[in-house]
This record gives sequence, structure tokens and C-alpha cells, in this order.
Amino acid sequence: MDSPLTTVFAPTGRLRASINLGNPILANRDPLTGEAVGVSVDLARAFAERLGLPLELVVLETAGKSVDAVRQEQADIGFFAIDPLRGQEIAFTGPYVLIEGCYLVRADSLLQRNEEVDRAGLRVTVGGGSAYDLYLSREIKQAQLVRAPSSPAVVETFLAQGHDVAAGVRQQLEADARRFPGLRLLPDRFMVIRQAMGCPKSRGPAASEHLGAFVEEMKASGFVADALQRHAIQGATVAPAGA
Repeated sequence: MDSPLTTVFAPTGRLRASINLGNPILANRDPLTGEAVGVSVDLARAFAERLGLPLELVVLETAGKSVDAVRQEQADIGFFAIDPLRGQEIAFTGPYVLIEGCYLVRADSLLQRNEEVDRAGLRVTVGGGSAYDLYLSREIKQAQLVRAPSSPAVVETFLAQGHDVAAGVRQQLEADARRFPGLRLLPDRFMVIRQAMGCPKSRGPAASEHLGAFVEEMKASGFVADALQRHAIQGATVAPAGA
């Protein structure tokens, strides 16, 4: 399809999609091929097909780098948690999945509830530039946030440096708790992460509206639910229509 909209979305002639490997709910590397696979990759392919454009995956290891790629227009679309700071330069769609942000502690920790985490002297490990880093940077008033190089590195950093709490996506923390004995999650979530698609605001309202309509269609058609099931993703739910 050759139209003004395709030119707006893909000025290079290829739809460049920023793929974040730092969140296992969104994307991972195929253990056999090494290629990026996951819900976000499936959505990127579907959107490129909708526009009639070839797809180029810009695969990055952290959320911060993925966001920067779109901010700097090195990618045309991306997959991010909605956050007001990111929203200064990125136009977000409604969310397509909802993910829980949780805390993890050592089994012998005195901490039992989320409300007990924000205390002077406690150190909380977060993935630098992640959605929960941005959120906790606003919400935590007394505890110290210590930033790991990426979300998958949070628990290893927490253990190696003797911090008090690790914060992250529930699925990642549960997987790490199975790898490292003597850890437990605090009950309940401290935030709901709303994962959306986004494009640079500089592309204009027509582009963001078209991308938003695509996300709503993918939710309503069952595409997102099917992708979650196909990639065996747990810990995420399809966002309601118009969320």
C-alpha cells in the first residue's frame, strides 16, 4: 500500500519496530535461531502487513534503549509501558496487555507487605529505565532505588550486592525465584503495567490514531490473546477494549 500514511509511518520505506528483550512477556530470543520472537514481534509483523511494508526489527536489550530508539526516530513504532515521562515524546495507543509489577525479597526478610518497602535504609533494585523504575522514582520517598543494567539482571544484582528488595515484572521475578532458592514474592502487586504500542509524536495525530485503532482491533479479534497463548505467556492479561 502506497499512501501518505505509509510515508508518515515509514519514511525509510521499511517499518522499523523497536523490540525490547528486557521484558520476557513482550519478546525473547528463539533458543534455536536467536531471532526475536514474542507478542510484540507478532504485532509488529501484523502492522507491517496492514501497511503493506517490509518489516525491520530493531532488537534491543532494555526498555530504556527501546524507548530511546523511538524518541530519536531510529525506529518508527515500539512496545512500551505507558508512562507520563515517556509520553512527552511518544504517542501511546491504549494498552494491549496488563502486567503486574511486584516485589521480591529473601525468604528470611522481615518485609511482609508492599507498604513496608518504602523505609529509610532499605535498598530496592530496579531495572534502569524500566516502567517500574519510572513509577517507583515518583512514588518511593524514603528507600533507596538502585538501578540494575537491565530488567533480567535485577535479581542477580539484588543478590550480588545484598540489597533488600527486587522490583520487577511478576513473571520475571517468579522465574528467578525458581532459579535461586530462598526467595519469595510479597503478596499483591505494587502497580499494573499497561503495555502499549507507540510512535514518535512528531509523526502527527493521524499516525497515532491509526496505530491506536490497530491495537483495539487486535484485542477485539483475539489476536493478542492468541499470541499470549502461542508464546506460553503467563502473568499478563489482555487489556479491556478502549482501556
